[in-house]
Order: sequence, then C-alpha cells, then structure tokens
Amino acid sequence: MTDSSTCSTDLEWRVENQPVGYAEALKFMEARAAAIRDEGELECVWLLEHPPLYTAGTSANVEDLLDNRFPVYVAGRGGEYTYHGPGQRICYAMLDLKRRGEDVRCYVHHLEEWIIRTLAVFNVTGERRKGRPGVWVRRTDIGSPYREDKIAALGVRIRRWVTLHGVSINLEPDLSHYEGIVPCGISEHGVTSLAELGIIATMPELDMALREAFQEVFENGRETKR
Repeated sequence: MTDSSTCSTDLEWRVENQPVGYAEALKFMEARAAAIRDEGELECVWLLEHPPLYTAGTSANVEDLLDNRFPVYVAGRGGEYTYHGPGQRICYAMLDLKRRGEDVRCYVHHLEEWIIRTLAVFNVTGERRKGRPGVWVRRTDIGSPYREDKIAALGVRIRRWVTLHGVSINLEPDLSHYEGIVPCGISEHGVTSLAELGIIATMPELDMALREAFQEVFENGRETKR
C-alpha cells in the first residue's frame, strides 16, 4: 500500500507501507524520471524499505563482495557496494535539476545536508568526511571520540538532468547484514544506526523529520523555472 501526497511546490511524496523489491523500484524510478523530463510530471520523493539485498554502484569492486548471502543488484548509481534492508529508510529523489540548478556537486551537498538536518532532530550530529561518501557520526556514546561510523549512505544517478536514487538512513536495521560487503569500499570504519546510538524513534517519526528537513534544504528560497 502506498500513501501519496503533494505539496505547494509541485512535488509528490510517496510512502510505502510494505517492502518494495529492488527491480520494481528501479523500474518506477526510471519511468518517473522519464515522465518528469518528457511529460512535465511532478517531481517525486519516495520513502520505502527494501527486503535484504546488496547493490553495486558503478565503482564497485567485486572483491568487496565478501559473502553474497543476499541478492546482489547492479544499481546504475554512483558509488560502490551497499546494503539495503528492513529498518532502513530509503529516500529515492526524482528531481528536475533544470529547475533547481544544473549543478551535480551542489545537489550532492544538499543530499548530505538533508541527512544532517534530519539526524539533528534526534540530537545526532552527522558529519561529512572528505573522501568518504555518506554521513558519519563520532562514537562518543561508547567513549571513543576517534571512532567514526557511517549512519547514512547516498548514491545518485542523473539522467537528462533528472535525479534518480538518493539516500538511506539506518533507523534499526540488522547491522550484521553489512558483514557480507565492504560498505562503500571503506574497511577501516563501521556502520551504525539510530537504534544502536540509543535513539528510540519510529519510522513515521523519521519520515516526518525527513519531510521537514527536505523543505528547509531544497524548497526554501528555491527559484522555480518554467
């Protein structure tokens, strides 16, 4: 079942209440991106979960697939191997960069900022790291200010200036499932979740924070070009 709503900036929010298969998600994203460019369809942010699976980005190294315990999909996005599964909020963004500014670097920065502001709602400080994609947290909760774990990943694809894929935030996934890969090709750092950090939150609460942060980052002050 899908819940859908629109906002004043001509953007549709879709929220799935059941896990969505990866092939189905790719098919929807590609069709929606084409419709945005060719037919003037609404932009879309799609919030969902996947069943347990691994995806390989365009820079994936086969040696980083340590245990193919779950299905592996070629994603077509940038980046390397990552894991998706229950307890992780996937946020697929199909946005028209011809209207928002033809600047991929700026778009990626906005995705990171979207995550950082969302985490701040739960009093979690997310940070960027040069050369390490995603959003990271310092593990001061376990008395280790020098340990950093990834709490959110991002991967994008741009087709005719319409975006596909997006970000994922770990709410309470089974973190042992990451053991089958070297996440994003980075072996010297781990992964974490809001639950592991001691944050008790529901998926609807996370979704609300995502929507509010998206409004702050992507919509406020945006000049819409027609």
